[in-house]
Amino acid sequence: MLRLRSVTALLFLFVLFLSSFLAPARAADPIKVGFSMALTESVAQNGKQLIIALELWRDDVNANGGLLGRPVELVYYDDQSNPTNVPGIYTKLITVDKVDLLLGPYATNMAAAMPVIMQHNLTTISMLAIDVNRHFHYSRYFDMIPVGPEGTKAFSRGFFALAAAQKPKPQTVAIVAADAEFSKTSADGARENAKQDGFKIVYDQSYPPSSTDFAPVMRAVQSANPDIVFVAAYPPDTVGIVRAAAEIGLTPKMFGGTMIGLLITPIKTQLGPMLDGIVIMESFVPAPSFNFPGTADLLKRYQAKAAGEKIDPIGYAFVPFGYAAGQVLAQAVEATKSVDHNRLADYIHHHTFYTVVGEINYAEDGAWAAARTLFTQFQNVAASNVDQFRDGKVQPILWPPQYKSGTMIYPYAAAKK
Repeated sequence: MLRLRSVTALLFLFVLFLSSFLAPARAADPIKVGFSMALTESVAQNGKQLIIALELWRDDVNANGGLLGRPVELVYYDDQSNPTNVPGIYTKLITVDKVDLLLGPYATNMAAAMPVIMQHNLTTISMLAIDVNRHFHYSRYFDMIPVGPEGTKAFSRGFFALAAAQKPKPQTVAIVAADAEFSKTSADGARENAKQDGFKIVYDQSYPPSSTDFAPVMRAVQSANPDIVFVAAYPPDTVGIVRAAAEIGLTPKMFGGTMIGLLITPIKTQLGPMLDGIVIMESFVPAPSFNFPGTADLLKRYQAKAAGEKIDPIGYAFVPFGYAAGQVLAQAVEATKSVDHNRLADYIHHHTFYTVVGEINYAEDGAWAAARTLFTQFQNVAASNVDQFRDGKVQPILWPPQYKSGTMIYPYAAAKK
């Protein structure tokens, strides 16, 4: 009897050991969310903002008990703003790190991730890539950029709508774009909108992404004498193009486009009054119509973390969309009680999501069901003043009409006085 009791006691201790060691470990295993991010080179300014946004999202989720009762862990690698690095990163995330969920790619140029994601039949929510799925029509891909089903055309729709509304209407257009995926995609849409609105394209050229001297580019544009100039450029290019335009005295009737550098507050502060009159596409602005639940608190917390760092101190253009990508993913996981990618994709296709960038519904190819791109104009910008960009007064919304907060100064030269 004593021996039986001893054996029973040993078995009990063994079971207790297993239950106290193995089970809690499984319950506490994190849900890993994997992605690549540009943390160095040309678009690192944007990528660093998104990292902070996703870290804030992770912290908020974990403070509320995690997902499915498990903590969230971010697993990411620097793609160095280089699309050739992206397939290897996503392969590692999926096969070595064995992440549970995916985000990204962050930008259009990083669409090289798509074949890897598709090969493994996984769901992903990109952050600010445009029209990536026009090539793939992959049912488990979703956008976080508000261009809607129009895709590439939405990036210039408002620009040409504003030009067409002027009297007398301008007639000719020059299109300038970097020879890279995002800018070429944006330029494709600009050509379509220009032709649709009756503009004649008199100059249409791209430049190498490695370009540093933009004076020859802008002199060529000036020689074509267009009424309006549409530019699709990355951050370093944007600075060079704006400076070159100012140096040669470029004075078309309208100037701007998808100049991504002008979404970054330090670049806007650096260029100062040279920005006056430029019309650009935006996705999020400081305006009462864009104050969704949680937005102000998110931006306040981001700005506290960004203080003293060499990144955008305000974060309007990128931070809300990074956080919202996490919100969509989290809401789908909690609703389906699963990290099964088939179930997640099906749920995202058929439900509304409530985020810091407003309500989101998805169309068939993973784009937002309704577009919400904006066009703003820089007006009366002061030199070396960061705070002027906090309330939107120097950058009123011109288009679409339902969000309009100011009147366009036309022609471009009038804004330069």
